[in-house]
Amino acid sequence: MKKYILTTVCVLVVFAFAKAQTAQDIFQAAGTPSNPKVKVAFNQYYTAEGLAAIGKKIAEAHPNLVKRMSIGKSTQGRDIWMLAITDYSTGDADRKPGFYLDGNIHSNEIQGGEISTYTAWYLTESFGKVPYITEMLQDRVFYIVATINPDARNNYMKEPNTGSSPRAGMIPLDDDSDGLFDEDGYDDLDGDGSVTEMRRKSPTGDYIIDPRDPRKMIRIGPDDVVTAQRYERLGREGIDNDGDGQINEDTPGYYDPNRDWGWKWQPDYVQRGAYKYPFSAPETRAVADFVKAHPNIAGAQSFHNSGGMILRGPGAEEDKATYNRADIAIYDAIGKKGEELLPGYNYLTVYKDLYSVFGGELDWFYGGRGIYTFTNEIFTGFAYYKDKNRGRDQIYDAGKDLLLGDGFTPYKAFNHPTYGEIEIGGFKKNVGRATPGFMLEEEAHRNMVFVFYHAFHMPHLSVGDVTVKSLPNGLKEVTATIINDRLMPTHASQDLLYNIERPDYITLSGGTVLAGMIVKDADFNVTEEQLHTPETIKVKNIPGNSTVMVRWIVKGGNNFKVKVDSAKGGVVEKSVK
Repeated sequence: MKKYILTTVCVLVVFAFAKAQTAQDIFQAAGTPSNPKVKVAFNQYYTAEGLAAIGKKIAEAHPNLVKRMSIGKSTQGRDIWMLAITDYSTGDADRKPGFYLDGNIHSNEIQGGEISTYTAWYLTESFGKVPYITEMLQDRVFYIVATINPDARNNYMKEPNTGSSPRAGMIPLDDDSDGLFDEDGYDDLDGDGSVTEMRRKSPTGDYIIDPRDPRKMIRIGPDDVVTAQRYERLGREGIDNDGDGQINEDTPGYYDPNRDWGWKWQPDYVQRGAYKYPFSAPETRAVADFVKAHPNIAGAQSFHNSGGMILRGPGAEEDKATYNRADIAIYDAIGKKGEELLPGYNYLTVYKDLYSVFGGELDWFYGGRGIYTFTNEIFTGFAYYKDKNRGRDQIYDAGKDLLLGDGFTPYKAFNHPTYGEIEIGGFKKNVGRATPGFMLEEEAHRNMVFVFYHAFHMPHLSVGDVTVKSLPNGLKEVTATIINDRLMPTHASQDLLYNIERPDYITLSGGTVLAGMIVKDADFNVTEEQLHTPETIKVKNIPGNSTVMVRWIVKGGNNFKVKVDSAKGGVVEKSVK
């Protein structure tokens, strides 16, 4: 009888829990889709396969908004999954202004996978409910790759690593030319899944345990009188696997996918991490091929970690002439808005504020393709206490106050084959660079709205006033004003300099066009005639927050149509009698 009663109670509890998840029992929190078709926990991290499974669910739940495709294979043969998201009922998706978004180019920089996925989830679950999203998807398309480095993502999560390893890709390299690959890397000696710190008691050690916090080691000053136990720090966990008398000296060789792009690329001896030649890694090649096949992409962002930064190029001072004043003004406007949306983040220039990067993704996107691109370095310690005056050691306070000790392995004794009796402990790999779970959804949402602000300001074209004026001999003069009411032009300055994309085409149909011209000054009637194919006027650029005026001289016809065809601005048209 007791067993029967217990089972009945369990069934009732499960039933009650299931009932609590119905739409009638949910009160929507502002800014979050309620009762979504796809339920995802955004307070945790997913393997490459986990992200792929969520993307598949999103695509299956919203077939009118999502097309899911593999854009290539990783080094180890995993699919690199792309979600192309737009309102497919409103025209050819690849003719709409496109925004490219990716995450997790580096193995340990994992937040980008969840933030990219959150963006895809939010777009699809908010369509038809949030006018801003509905309108965005009607005339824009988002190309979202949650992880472009799935092999290394899984290695970071599943293998013994520090918070900063493996740095990048999964192509093994024999760093010391001994014929072995990854033969003496990090070792997880205490089996906690992370590579933490080793320390040893020593009468001549330079450190003592902080008397206020036993988790922390503090260096002994030259004038300090020390009565406490001294320690020496031995570095990361590891043993001498190959018998060469050194520990952790032969960590896995790697290439860095963010040094592999075909803009100002430099070989490995100049810049550590470059592989054989630009786009020699299959992951970066897959992205580059996709982007080159989609000239509609006008904006892009790539999510890294950490430090709380919104980065623009150039990556190296040698490349600073690539970014001219007009385009920097656009970057500044978007980047400074990003600082407002992302408290604690700073808008910076890579080479000025960090270090030189050659062959970086954001520089190829802009320098090679004329696409306005940012790299977001996700997460900053400011997020813990929202206090800029706290120093780097706030991680210890946050680990105690906010994480309640989770993420720290207490030091414990270990008999090391080389060092003898030591202690192993410290912060696990999921603390420091990776956003804590309870903060992750806010981080995702704030970075997402910055993406939306950037995407909103891609070119947005319309045909404004169209006037028809009668001329002698049965001719007509048709004048049209083309409007771009967003920040970005249809061609970045870099695009114009190297003719990366074709001009914008403005076509008049409905009559026999005898002459076509661009109106340079309407007040003084200054025009520039196009002598060939006058019905389709080729315009080099439609500037942001500006207009272009064109004119045709036409014989015959009463019903005219003006059509604008721009690679990055989309296709719009207007009929006039």
